[in-house]
Parts: sequence; C-alpha cells; structure tokens
Amino acid sequence: MHFVMGSLKKAHLLLFVAILHSFLAVAPGDNSQDSIRLLRIKSELVDPSGVLNNWSPRAHICSWNGLECSDDQMHIISLNLSGSGLSGSIPHELWNLTSIQTLDLSSNSFTGSLPPELGQLQNLKVLLLHSNLLSGEIPEEIGVLKKLQVLRIGDNMISGVIPPSIGNLTELRVLALAYCQLNGSIPIEIGNLKHLTSLDFQNNSLSGPIPQEIRGCQELQNFAASNNKLEGDITLMGSLKSLQILNLANNSLSGSIPAALSQLHNLKYLNLLGNRLKGGIPSELNQLVQLEMLDLSRNNLSGSIPLLSTQLKNLVGLVLYDNALTGNIPSNFCLSTSSNLQQLLLARNKLTGKFPLEVLSCSSLQQLDLSDNRFGGDLPASLDKLENLTDLVLNNNSFTGTLLPEIGNLSYLENLFLFDNMITGGIPVEIGKLQRLQTIYLYDNEMSGSIPSELTNCSSLTAIDFFGNHFSGSIPATIGKLKNLVVLQLRQNDLSGPIPPSLGYCKSLELLALADNKLSGTLPPTFRFLSQLSTVTLYNNSFQGPLPQSLFLLKNLKIINFSHNRFSGTIFPLSGSSYLTKMDLTNNSFSGSIPSGLSMCRNLTRLRLAHNNLTGTLPFEFGQLTQLDFLDLSFNNLTDEIPPQLSSCNKLEHFLVNNNQFTGTIPPWLGSLQELGELDFSYNSFHGTVPAEIGNCSKLLKLSLHDNSLSNVIPEEIGNLTSLNVLNLQRNNFSGSFPSTIQNCKKLYELRLSENLLTGLIPSELGELTELQVILDLSKNLFSGEIPSSLGNLMKLERLNLSFNQLQGNVPTSLGKLTSLHMLNLSNNHLEGQIPSTFSGFPLSSFSGNDHKLCGPPLASCLESDAHRVKRLSGTAATGITVAIVLTATAICLVMLYIMLRIWCKWRKVSISNSDPSGGTEFRREEEKWGFGNEKKRVGEYWKLLKVALVPSETADMKKQHNAF
Repeated sequence: MHFVMGSLKKAHLLLFVAILHSFLAVAPGDNSQDSIRLLRIKSELVDPSGVLNNWSPRAHICSWNGLECSDDQMHIISLNLSGSGLSGSIPHELWNLTSIQTLDLSSNSFTGSLPPELGQLQNLKVLLLHSNLLSGEIPEEIGVLKKLQVLRIGDNMISGVIPPSIGNLTELRVLALAYCQLNGSIPIEIGNLKHLTSLDFQNNSLSGPIPQEIRGCQELQNFAASNNKLEGDITLMGSLKSLQILNLANNSLSGSIPAALSQLHNLKYLNLLGNRLKGGIPSELNQLVQLEMLDLSRNNLSGSIPLLSTQLKNLVGLVLYDNALTGNIPSNFCLSTSSNLQQLLLARNKLTGKFPLEVLSCSSLQQLDLSDNRFGGDLPASLDKLENLTDLVLNNNSFTGTLLPEIGNLSYLENLFLFDNMITGGIPVEIGKLQRLQTIYLYDNEMSGSIPSELTNCSSLTAIDFFGNHFSGSIPATIGKLKNLVVLQLRQNDLSGPIPPSLGYCKSLELLALADNKLSGTLPPTFRFLSQLSTVTLYNNSFQGPLPQSLFLLKNLKIINFSHNRFSGTIFPLSGSSYLTKMDLTNNSFSGSIPSGLSMCRNLTRLRLAHNNLTGTLPFEFGQLTQLDFLDLSFNNLTDEIPPQLSSCNKLEHFLVNNNQFTGTIPPWLGSLQELGELDFSYNSFHGTVPAEIGNCSKLLKLSLHDNSLSNVIPEEIGNLTSLNVLNLQRNNFSGSFPSTIQNCKKLYELRLSENLLTGLIPSELGELTELQVILDLSKNLFSGEIPSSLGNLMKLERLNLSFNQLQGNVPTSLGKLTSLHMLNLSNNHLEGQIPSTFSGFPLSSFSGNDHKLCGPPLASCLESDAHRVKRLSGTAATGITVAIVLTATAICLVMLYIMLRIWCKWRKVSISNSDPSGGTEFRREEEKWGFGNEKKRVGEYWKLLKVALVPSETADMKKQHNAF
C-alpha cells in the first residue's frame, strides 16, 4: 500500500515537473503570466483569418504572430495585429501587459470603448487604434501615459471632447484623432506638446478658435484640422515656422489671409478652401518657394491674382475656384523654364479678358479649368502648346470663334468641356486623333455642320453631349465603333435621317437622348443589344412605324420618352423592364390595349399615354403602382369604369382620364388620394353625383368634371378644397342652389359652372373669391334674383359671363370697378336700369335680350329713353282726349239737332243751309290740331324702328361668343 502511494506521489511530481518545464519552454522568466493573459485575449476575439492560430503553449511566446519580445526575451514589448480582420471588444487582459511599448490594433473591427485601465500601460510609446469601430469618449487617464510618442485613435466613432490631460503627454510627436465625432474646442493644453510634429484633427465637429497656445508647438510640421467648425482668424499660423503642411479646409475661419504665412519657408501644402476668408490674396505668398500645392477655393476672396511669379518654381497645383477674383491672368505666369505647374483651377470667379495666352507657357500643365468666368474672344490656335493637357475646361464663358484643327494635337486630352459659350462652326475632323478622349461636352453653343464620322475613331469616348446646337445631317453610321460610350446626348439640333443600326453595338450605352431633332424612320432591330440602356428620349421627331418586339428585352430601362412622334402599333414592347420610373408616349398613334404588365414596374412614378388610339379598359392591376404620382390617359378611346384598385395609388398627384369613353360614377375613393393636385375626368360619360368625399382632397388645385352627365346638387364639401385654383363643372345636369361654401376656396382663379340647371340666387359670398382672374362663368343656368354687388370685389377678373339666366334688377354700380374685365356677357336676363359707364366699351351683344329695360352706352342714353316714354304717354293721352271730345261733340250735336228740329218744326220759316260750317268744320279743325291720323302713324313707325335698334337679331359674332363659354 505504501509502495502504491509512493508510486502515485512520484508520478504526480513528474507530471508537475513536465508541466512546469513546458511553461518554462514557452514563457521564459516572468513571461508566463503574459502568455496566460494573451491566451485569454485570444479566447475573447473573433479571428476568422486564423491570425492567432499559433498562439499556443506548444510554441515559444516570442514566436507568436504579432508579438515582439525584449532582447532578453523576458518581456513583451510590442503587439502588432494591424489589419488582421479581428473583431469583438478589446479584452481587459490587454491592459495588464504593462511592459508593452507598442500596441497596434489598427484596421480591425474592434468595438466598445477605451477604458480607464488604459492608463496602466505606463511604458507605452506607440498606441495605434485607428480604423476600428470604437466608441465612447477618450478617457482622462490617457494623460498618464507620459512616455507616449505616437497616438493614433482616429477613424472610429469616438465622441465627446478632447481631454485637457492630453497636454501631459509631453513626449508626444504624433497626435491623430481624425475622422471621429469629437466636439468642443481644441484644448489650450495642446501648447504643452513641445515636440509635436504632426497634429491631425480632420473630420470632427470641433468648434471655437484655434488656441493661441498652439504657438508652443514650434516643431509642428503637419497641422490638419479640415472639416470641422473652427472659427476666428489664422494669423497665429504664421508663427509655426516648421510647418510643411497646413490644412484648415472646410471650416468657418474668417478674416483675411495673413501675409505672415509667407514666413513659413518650409511650407509645401497650404489648403484653406471652404472658409469665409475675404480680401485679396497677399502677394507675399510668392515667397513660399517650397510651396507645391495652394488651394484657396470656395472663399470670398477678391481682387486680382498676384501669384505665380518666377519664385514659385515648385508649385504643382493652384486652386482658386469659387471666389470673386477679377482681372486677368498675370503676365508673368509660368515664365520660368522650370515651371512644374500641372493643375490650374480658376473656375467660378469674375475673371475677364481674352483667353490668357500666358497660360500657354505652362508646358507641364495637365488640368486647366477657366470655367464660369467672363472670358471672351476666340480660342487660340496655339492651344496645342499645352501638349500634356488631360483636362481642358472652358465652359460657361463667352468664347467665340471656332474649334480649330489644332485641337487634334492634344494627344493626352481626356476631357473637353466647351459648353455654354458662343462657339460657331463645325467639329474639325482632326478630333478623331484624340485616342484618349473620354468626354466631349459642346452643348449650348452655336455650332453647326455635320457630326464628322472621324469622331467615332475616339475609341475611349464614354460621353458625348452636343445638346442645343445646330448640327445637321445624319448621325454617323459608324457610331457603333464607340464600344465604351455611356452617354449620347444629341438633343435639340437639326439632325435628320434614321438612327444608324450600328448604334446597337454601343453595348455600354446607358443614356440616349435624340429628342428635338428631325430624325425619322423606324427604330432599328439592333436596339435589342443595348442591354444597359437606362434612359432613352426620342420625343419631337418624326419616327414612325411599330416598335420592334425585341425592345421587350431591354430590362434596365428606367426612363422612356417617345412622345410627339408617329409611332403606331402596340406599346407592349416597352413593358419589359421592371425598373421603369417614367414613361411618356403622348401624341403618337399607338393602338391596342394598355399592357397590364406595366403593373410590374413597382417604381413607376409617371405614366403618360395621352393623345393616342388606345382602347380597352384601364387595367385593375395598376393598383399595384403605389409609387405612381402622374397618370395621364387622356384623349384615347378607353372604356368601362375606373377600377377601384387604383385607390391604392395614394401618391397620385395628377390623374387625367379626360376625353375618353369612361362610364360609371365618380368613385368616392378618390377622396383617399391625399396628394391629388389635378383631377380631370371631363369629356366622358360619367353619371350620378359628385361624391362628398372629394372634399377630402385638400391639396387639389384643379378639378375638371365638365362635359359629363353628372347630376344632383354640387356637394357642400367642395368648400373644403381650400387650395383649389380651377373648378370646371360646366355642361352637366347639376341642379339645386349654388353652394355658399365655395367662399372657402380663396385661391380660385377660374370658375366655370355654365350649362347646368342651377337655381336660386347667386351667392354674395362669391365676392370673397378675390383671386378669381381667368373667368367666372355662370351662364345658361336658372339663376334668379339680382346680381350681387359683392362681385365688384373681383378686381382681377378678366371675363364675366352671367348670360342666359333669369337675373333681375339693376346692374350693380360696383361692377364698374372691374377694370381688368375684357369680356362681359349679361345678355338674355331681365336686367334694367342704367349700365355702369365703365362698360361703354363692350359690344351691344353683352347686354341684349334684357326686355329693353337697360340703357346707357353702348345702348341708347337713359335721357333719350325717358323722352321716348314721355312721347308715348302724350300720344295715349291725346287719343283719350280726342275720343272724349268726339263723344261730347256728338252728344251736343244730337241735342242741338233735336232742338233745331223742334225749332224747325215750329218755325218753318227758319231756313236751313247745308253750307253752315258750325259743326263739321270745327271738328275737322280739332283733328288737324291734334293730328290724330298722321301722328299716330308716325309714333308707331318710331317704336318699330326703336325696337330694331335695341334688340338686334343674334349675329354670328354673338353665337361665337356664346360658344366660347
């Protein structure tokens, strides 16, 4: 038993010795604790690339990947796992590696924050944690690392302020905190870093001024703080004599550029773009003889350009665009034979004069941008002196003359931008020599002639834009040689002939714009090879014939505009792409039905098929087009009802189906289309009522339901359309009274309700629609009562038509204030009284048919009309008096006759003579006095003539005016 126990103890002892030996083999000295920590670190990390696979007790720790030991192999002094694809949070065990001097975990995917335990690494000299996914704030404990010389923790999501304790790192040479989310100001303690050579704060949200204390960093060579919110001036920068790179771009720095910057004799790179600097460019900057790049663009600088003297021999790039610089290019530009200038960018200033010939001395120039200035004159023939030029950008100036053949000598040219000038003439055939040319933009000039076929020798071309010139002739038949062409923009020229079949071999083509030309013929079958085509616009040409069925194979089409041509046949070939966003086929002769397959284009926003010969129904599948905002199917032969599935198209802003043969009722679900701005259902066969739900379309600007068979009352809810500009309900069967709620539609400038059966009074609330301008048309209804005087408030109104109603009373004098009226029709009512004097210029037809009771110009004057009435009254009275006299005289005569007969009977001796004038003569005198016969006849003739003058027959002009409403 004792033997057995002794044997076990001996075995255990041997096992312990073996384990101890293994640890001593891989972790000499006190390194055994480090190995245990590192193995724990390994266990906590995600290592998809297996970088840490050899971290094993079976290997010597100093041979593990990324580790470096001290010379005596007693300590771990460096851990470099940069770019190893590791992820996870940084294990806490790492902060216990106190002997470490260099820690590089950059360019991985580490997450989490920097813990205060970071301060335990007292021997750390280099800390590189940049390009990870670290967050949180920089701990104050960072200031404990007194030996730190390089600190790079940028390109993370670290936020908060820069801790003042950073000023304790007096050995620091490099401080890089760029591309984080730091805010607050630059701490004044930064001035304690006397040995700092590189300071990088780019792409944060630091604010406030650059602290004066930065003067203490006299060894600073690189200061980059671009893309922050720094303010104040930069005068103190002139005191940092060791600076070689100064990048303060895209801040809010103000003031002028200090001349003191000229004291930075080692400066090679100066970037102040995108600030608020003003004033002139100090000429002292010419003393920066080491300067290679100067960027002062996007400021408010003014004055001339005093730079580029013979002293700036090392300058490679001068970038001054987006300022207010004036004058011309200095005459001493590039006079030095050792000039190295490669980039001269002066765009968007106010520079003037002719093309600066001084620039032609810059033989090393590769990029020249003078765009958006005020240069003029002809382009120089000696442009080819710039034999190294890759980019010539002269657009948006006033250059004239022609594009000279010498352009073909710029054999390195890649981009030629001459658009928006006044260049004339044609394209020289020498353009075909530019084998490296990738982009040629000549649009918005006055160029003419044909497009030379030599252009198709430029095999590197990716973009051609000749928009808005006068090029004529045909598209080069060899266009298919441009295998790399992505953009072909020839719109708005005078090109004719067919599309060359070879165009189909430009298989990289994405944008084809041939609109606004005189092109004709059919689309070539080779179009099917344009598999990358995204946008094609052919509108305003004379293309004809059916579309090739093979167009259905173009699966990447997004924008199609074939409008205003003569295409015929079905539109089915254009429905093959599910990526369509806009399609316009207006004004062609397409026939057949609308393909239901278009419903697969779920991103379709605009569909315009108006003015064709389409038949059939509106596909109910269009309810799936939930992104649709413009649907125009007007002027076709579509039938049946509007499918209810379209209620899902709740982004519709324009819904136009006018001039078709649609039937059924106006669907109430239209009220759910909250974005609707234009609704035109006119010239169809809709019947029934206008649904009250239409009042929910609060954004509606135009509502046209005219020329249908709609009936019943106009709903009161129409007054909810407070954004409405145009309301047209004419030529229906609406009845009932005018809804007074119309007064809420304050933005109406056109209102048409004519040719209905509306009754009752014209509401005075119409006078509140003071924006009415185009027309107010209530004609051919059954309105009664007086014209409301409130209509005189419609001061902008140009046309007013109240004709063919049953209106009564006077024409309100307030209407005389409508000085904007140029058409007025009050005819065929029962109006009376004097017409306002301001209406005297309107024709008689404006007032005819009002029972002869209106007077005043252009009708007879009211005084004359009164006189006529007096004369008519006098004639009647005279007739009555005459009749009375005759009757009285007759009675007297009979009495006298009776008396005389009695006397005669008694006195036979009294002689009776027939010549006695006492009776008949007196009667004739009375007739002559009053002139009954002749006067009566004359008055009758007068009224006959008067009636003709006041109520002329309806002329063709009157009918024309009525029809105009």
